[in-house]
Amino acid sequence: MIEENVKELLKELEGGNPLGEKVTLVAATKTRSVEEISRAVRAGIVDIGENRAQEFREKYGKIAGAKYHFIGRLQSNKLKYLVGKADLIQSVDRDEIALGIARLAQKRGAVQQILLEVNTGEAAKGGYPEASVKEAYLRLKEAEGIALRGLFAMLPIGEEAVLRPIAERMRALFEEIRSLDANATVLSMGMSGDWRLCVACGSNMVRLGTAIFGTRNG
Repeated sequence: MIEENVKELLKELEGGNPLGEKVTLVAATKTRSVEEISRAVRAGIVDIGENRAQEFREKYGKIAGAKYHFIGRLQSNKLKYLVGKADLIQSVDRDEIALGIARLAQKRGAVQQILLEVNTGEAAKGGYPEASVKEAYLRLKEAEGIALRGLFAMLPIGEEAVLRPIAERMRALFEEIRSLDANATVLSMGMSGDWRLCVACGSNMVRLGTAIFGTRNG
């Protein structure tokens, strides 16, 4: 099942997004075993994303041939498990976290690649408000120890008529950022319930768990 799902998804994503960009498939591996993840990697997955720092720590280095991403809510006291190890920390949702990553990366002699998380309008979720993303991006771009690579967004649950304008705004915001920074190449947007819409609106990285592994326990 895992292998079939991976192959079908990769085939569907082969053509990229409507803007001609390759779409990277990140397997969201929260609660999944090393064996399950390894099966996905053997089937063609290259990028895997963990939601919890403790799980990242436990699984890091155990899945051969994988690039490790972190895609969950970040806590200052857990950054030590991620910095210099994750290929990309996607969910950087505030300056405190970005600068904490930068300080730790400098101590470790590393440059940590990150994305800034945009809040798409849900008060309970983290992320920079849309109106302040550009300013934050320009401010943090100057920090040593981090390399900004683009934006991360989570759409709310809703009907396509509601979600499409949000996804289109995220792409427009990404275009603004990219006009200011040629290194901004990633718009990570799309999960198992909405990834096709997100790709249609210009996402070039999607984070899929259930679509690969089936329904999650816990």
